Amino acid sequence: AALTVRFLTRRFIGEYGDMEFIYSHTLSVDGREVLFHIWDVPSSQDQVDAGSSEEKRIQWADCFILVYSICDRASFNLLPLKVQFIRAAKEGQGQVPIIIVGNKRDLQHQRAVSSEEGRLLALSLDCGFYEVSAAE
Repeated sequence: AALTVRFLTRRFIGEYGDMEFIYSHTLSVDGREVLFHIWDVPSSQDQVDAGSSEEKRIQWADCFILVYSICDRASFNLLPLKVQFIRAAKEGQGQVPIIIVGNKRDLQHQRAVSSEEGRLLALSLDCGFYEVSAAE
């Protein structure tokens, strides 16, 4: 959620509950106005809603940004299954863009997942990769 709010408002807010939100935002991309609808789902919500709700979210979306914390190996370890689930649900709909984002780059002293591990996983899953800091 912090990353989404940072993208939409350029402000950082550190604490969020485990609620999902849908945000709408218009942005100029290459001189064209593009309307984004962002369905922000905490990973804890995914675990609660596993199954039909998650499938509904996947069918709704045109692309996916999967965010893990570089300080939390468990969040990183979930990525292959999430990518596999998305691709299975979107089978027959062409190549679906998926980007893996390592968040909390500002917390190097707490790092549990290296940048190289993130890059290699994204490469092996045929996904884009970035490391960012919502706080910075």
